[in-house]
Amino acid sequence: MRVLPGERLMSGPDQGTPLPDSPVELPPVIRRTEFVAFALAGLLLIAIVAVLYVAKAFFLPVVMAVVAGTMLSPAATFLEKRRVPRAVGAVLIVVAVSAVVAFVFALIASPVMAWSSRLPELAGQLKDKMHVFDRPLALWRELQIMVGGSEQLPSLQLPKVEWVQPTLEFLSPTFAEFLLFFATLILFIASWRDLRRALIMTFGERDARLRTLRILNEIEVHLGNYLLMVTVINIGVGIAAGLVCAITGMPNPAGLGALAATLNFIPIIGPVAMFVILVVVGLVAFPTLGAGLMAALAFGGITFMEGHFVTPTIIGRRLALNALAVFIALAFWTWLWGPMGAFLSSPLLIVGLILKEHLLPENSPQLPQE
Repeated sequence: MRVLPGERLMSGPDQGTPLPDSPVELPPVIRRTEFVAFALAGLLLIAIVAVLYVAKAFFLPVVMAVVAGTMLSPAATFLEKRRVPRAVGAVLIVVAVSAVVAFVFALIASPVMAWSSRLPELAGQLKDKMHVFDRPLALWRELQIMVGGSEQLPSLQLPKVEWVQPTLEFLSPTFAEFLLFFATLILFIASWRDLRRALIMTFGERDARLRTLRILNEIEVHLGNYLLMVTVINIGVGIAAGLVCAITGMPNPAGLGALAATLNFIPIIGPVAMFVILVVVGLVAFPTLGAGLMAALAFGGITFMEGHFVTPTIIGRRLALNALAVFIALAFWTWLWGPMGAFLSSPLLIVGLILKEHLLPENSPQLPQE
């Protein structure tokens, strides 16, 4: 007797009589243990983020020092091969990098201090030149009246001088954070080789040790290459921005170029902030709107070429990062740790991708392609 699909044979004396399928108890899609594991992992992640946020004064300098030390450790290894003790090499590297950073900030600080002393005057000049937008604002007011909005258009209020001190307090770390950062950085670079060995020997199995060694080597190489390449690219952007400012007649082109190179270390936000700064400076320094926007538009073209052609070509696919991942990491770390978190977003994203690549390799079971 032929049994149709969806039917089954009865067992027992009436065997052979087809009956429709009875409901079979299927296993749940998500088991209770898996749900508990997901919930615990989520709670652990929330707890880690909360601790990092609350204890920012401790974790930010330490993480910053570890990331910077990993980037600079190849230079210490290079000096060690030239018979320079690693501890001495760590001090020399930190002093050299600090001197370069201090020089860049000196270039930036001189025009900032000069302009900050003239803020009321500059704000008045900028407000006078904003009359070019009177016609668009009037059209916007008419549109508001048509849709039933308020007839009064809020007046344009420029920021007052009081914002300067809170901004500097927000951007400037405390002396204790500076001390913690430099002490951790020097000690990390000096003892990085011993730390590597201790971390590798923590695992008992040979495969785990080899995997840890590969992860550490790849993190060190990629972070070092990232720092070197991004620094070279940003120096080029700063030089190009300084030349554009000098050609267009902007005040203090060297300081603006140094500021452009510094801000370009922060993805997305840095170039946008520099574009806005050039627009404001140009509007104040030049009598016409077209002349004031020349430097900003030229800088926009430079950053477009750098972001779409120069950086992908120099960094290559191995260090290329997904734009959405970069944006999400930038938003998260900026919210968590402010401007320094924005600087750390790309290096931490690179570390996370390397860990994912080694701990979850591509030869693991994958979903079928659509």
